[in-house]
Amino acid sequence: MNHVTCALTIAGTDPSGGAGIQADLKTFQELKCYGMSVITSAVAQNTTGVKDIHHLPLDFLEKQLQSISEDMPVHALKTGMIAQKDMMKVIAEWIPEINAYYVMDPVMISQSGDSLSEEESREVLRKQLLPLTSLVTPNIPEAEEITGKRIETEEDMKEAAEAIVKNFGAGAALVKGGHRAGAAIDYLFDGNEIHAFESERIQTENTHGTGCTYSAAITAYLAQGLSLVEAVKQAKYFVTEAIRYSFDLGHGSGPTNHFATREEVSNKWI
Repeated sequence: MNHVTCALTIAGTDPSGGAGIQADLKTFQELKCYGMSVITSAVAQNTTGVKDIHHLPLDFLEKQLQSISEDMPVHALKTGMIAQKDMMKVIAEWIPEINAYYVMDPVMISQSGDSLSEEESREVLRKQLLPLTSLVTPNIPEAEEITGKRIETEEDMKEAAEAIVKNFGAGAALVKGGHRAGAAIDYLFDGNEIHAFESERIQTENTHGTGCTYSAAITAYLAQGLSLVEAVKQAKYFVTEAIRYSFDLGHGSGPTNHFATREEVSNKWI
C-alpha cells in the first residue's frame, strides 16, 4: 500500500470558495496531501465580507474530531477560525491525542475587516491553544492582538515573533508583513533564530483567502516531512503565485488561485 500524506483543517467555511475550509482543502489537494476537514462554524461570506455566522454545537464538533482520530492518520493539522472559547477548549483537549504538527492561523479578523472571533475567546487562544502549536502564523493585526503591542517596523515584527514564542509558548511564530508597504517580508522565529522570507508585492486587490492558503500550504509541506524553514519557504512561493494569478471574481477582494503553480496554468496566463 502506498503511503498517503494526510492533512487536517479545523476551521470555518466560505461558500464563495476563497477562504476557510474550502481554501485549505484546495491547497492540500494541489500540494498532494489527502485533505480532511472539521467545521467549527458555517460562515455566510463572500468577497465583500461576512454576512452571518452559525456556530456548530460543541457536541457535534467533538463528534467530528472523534471521527477523525478513531479512523484516520493525521500527519499535520491546522486551525483557522475558532470563534468561541468553548470550541477552543474542546480542540485544545483533542490535539494532544494526535501526534502531528499543529499550525495555527489565528483568524480573528477577516480580509474585509469583519471580526470573526469573540473577544473573550482570545485569552483562551493565548493560554490554551498557543502552547500546543508547532507554528502560529499571525498577520500584523493578529500579532498585535496576541502581544498587546503596536507593530510598525520590521524590527517590531521580529520582536513580536520572539515574544509569541517566549511569552506565550508557541513552538514557532511567523509574523506576516502583508499589511505593510514595500516588499512582502515575513519573519519566522523558530525558537532559536529569526528567518526572513521576502517576495515581491503583487499589486492586486484580489487577496481573499491568502492567510488560509499560506498556513494550509505550510501544513501540507510539514505533513510531507519538510523542515519548518523549508516548509515556510515553499509555502511563501505557493501563496505568492496564487496572488499573482488571482481571480477577478466577485464585487470585493477576489480570491487567490489555488492552482496557479500548475505549469500549464501559469504558462497560459503569463
